[in-house]
Amino acid sequence: MPKMKSNSGAAKRFSKTGRGKWKRNNAFANHILTKKSQKRKRGFRGTELVAAADVRSLGRLVPYK
Repeated sequence: MPKMKSNSGAAKRFSKTGRGKWKRNNAFANHILTKKSQKRKRGFRGTELVAAADVRSLGRLVPYK
């Protein structure tokens, strides 16, 4: 059986941690930043873990990562 293709958009946006959980960047940090407070913008930095409800579908999008 041939290999499955990864969704290239998802492959760029998500990566696995050492323990096998998925991590992602925060949304809403790219443009229209003038109306957002400094506190809110600081919260966009760094990464978060993907919600448990979304992990199963993410495994199908990026099967070999």
